[in-house]
Order: sequence, then structure tokens, then C-alpha cells
Amino acid sequence: MKRKDFIQTIGAVGLATTVSGSLLAAPLTKKGKQIYFHYLLFWLKPSLTEQEIEDFKQFFEGLKKLPYVKNLRYGGPAASTPRPVMDNSFSYNASMEFDSLEDLEAYGKLPGHLALVAKYKPYFDRMMVHDSVYEVK
Repeated sequence: MKRKDFIQTIGAVGLATTVSGSLLAAPLTKKGKQIYFHYLLFWLKPSLTEQEIEDFKQFFEGLKKLPYVKNLRYGGPAASTPRPVMDNSFSYNASMEFDSLEDLEAYGKLPGHLALVAKYKPYFDRMMVHDSVYEVK
């Protein structure tokens, strides 16, 4: 099979993931469906110890377990070449995915979410949130 045909075939059936040596096709997302993203930026307090910084990661691990969250990834700033449009002043960021605006807003009111925020709020000086919607084309 030619590379171009292979890539088109894979695109038509969705992404594939290798799990224990077997190939599983991921379901396709319907065209016109909207996906909601909740993007968080954190500036940790400079006075935190290395252990406290490591403990802060448990905030994200706790958020992953909450209802409505489809996907959550987190990390620190990359060592990208500085340029005028870049701001790498944050300590951690997280990107979360939700199926609907209703799910995103319900997640924000969950007791588990509120408890995690209260527990880890003393770790950071500043937090910024960006919510966005993406339409599958």
C-alpha cells in the first residue's frame, strides 16, 4: 500500500492505539460536534519546597478522576526559544477536555473539584483560566 493511501485509510477509520500488541480503532468524532477545552495556568509560590512542588502534581491527578473530564494533560513550560509572543512565566499548565458546556460548568461545581481547589490554592500565587470551544470539521 502506498504511504498516501495508508494515511488516508487510517484517517478514515480514526486513530489507532497499540494495546498489548493488539490494534484498536478509536471512535471517530462526529463532524459538527463541539468539544470544550478548559485551559489552566498556575504560578506557584517561589517559597515552595521541591517536595511541595512535587505534591502539587496531585492536584491534577485528582482532577483527572472527577466526572465529566474526558482528557487532562498537564506540565510545565517548555524550553522553547524566547520570542516576543511567548510567555513562559507560568509554573504549570493543564488542558482539560469536556463533551459540552454543561459538563464543563457542572464539573466546576462538583464538591470534589471545590475540595481540590481549596486544598491546593495555598500552593500558587496566581491562576488563569481560558475556556474555548472547538468544532470538529
